[in-house]
Amino acid sequence: MPAKLVVGEKPPAFELPRAGGGPLSLSSLAGRKVVLYFYPKDDTSGCTREALDFSALASQFAEQGAQVIGVSPDSCASHDKFKSKHRLDLILLSDEAKNMLLAYGVWTEKSMYGRKYMGVERTTVLIGADGKVAKVWNKVKPAGHAQEVLDCVRAL
Repeated sequence: MPAKLVVGEKPPAFELPRAGGGPLSLSSLAGRKVVLYFYPKDDTSGCTREALDFSALASQFAEQGAQVIGVSPDSCASHDKFKSKHRLDLILLSDEAKNMLLAYGVWTEKSMYGRKYMGVERTTVLIGADGKVAKVWNKVKPAGHAQEVLDCVRAL
């Protein structure tokens, strides 16, 4: 059973490689609001919609002191192509080992057409400037989600 994040508690620490090179850790973002959105795969329809929506609102998130970060099990090379193709203004982290995905409880058993497999459950986690989980959105539907998260960031 995957771990579940609890609002008001500190999220698991992480350090992962990012598209464009170099690592990024949660500790390096201390004192900032952080939006972590977990998605299954680069350049698929729902994931592209979600990335485009978050990217379009990136400056508004920044005005609120929030950093938006996408996380998937895809490689940094895949992320680089995805960012370039769609001109995304986002940080994308690669968790090929799935350690962060497991720690955040988003690597789960899924089912499609009766076939069971392991994959990322589309989830967004908002971490407040205090370093604690402020809100978790599970089983996210991409349409309108980025705006909903931005509204929550503004209220935080």
